[in-house]
Amino acid sequence: MSNTNIARVSRFSRAALMTVAVLFFVTTSSRAAQLAERASEPQSSRHADSKEITDLLERAKVQANKLKADASELESFTHSNLGWETHADKVNEIRNDVNAVGQTVAKLNSSANDASPWQSTAISRINPLLTELGENTTTVINHLNKEKGRFLNTQEHQELLQTNAELASDLAASVSDFVEYGKTRTKFLALRQKLELGEPGSR
Repeated sequence: MSNTNIARVSRFSRAALMTVAVLFFVTTSSRAAQLAERASEPQSSRHADSKEITDLLERAKVQANKLKADASELESFTHSNLGWETHADKVNEIRNDVNAVGQTVAKLNSSANDASPWQSTAISRINPLLTELGENTTTVINHLNKEKGRFLNTQEHQELLQTNAELASDLAASVSDFVEYGKTRTKFLALRQKLELGEPGSR
């Protein structure tokens, strides 16, 4: 193990801890309570969908799908003879993926006051998934740093990577489902207006 590779993983660990700090900031209990309250607003007081939030959810969908693909690829490394440096490089890529989604979710949270109820629900569902994924990614990085590539095929390491892949898949599925729901709802409301039926619950 060269000093360069050891230094590389040490940098991974510091960066991952910063990731968790960001995720903790965007998932405070007060924000979660505000989102839950907005999601339960009566139909008559609903906000219209926020285009900014819709666009941010679309961006989060693309980012989450990339994260899912990278996490799945890393999990597949446990069944190969790839070297420790290859594992470390892929974990670093995943850390960057988590940061990217985290930045988008931070923007979603800062725009939450303009969200319609379903958009508020989407944000509140995404937050805990992202937090857990960030924490697990930190654990993977710390484990790599501790073992320095000696135990890549251990059950513990394999389970960490499997959990990371599952969390990434759950996050991607959740974001994608909400994006598709938003598109379907927009089409439905446009059709109702065309038929002059009005907004559901407006009568």
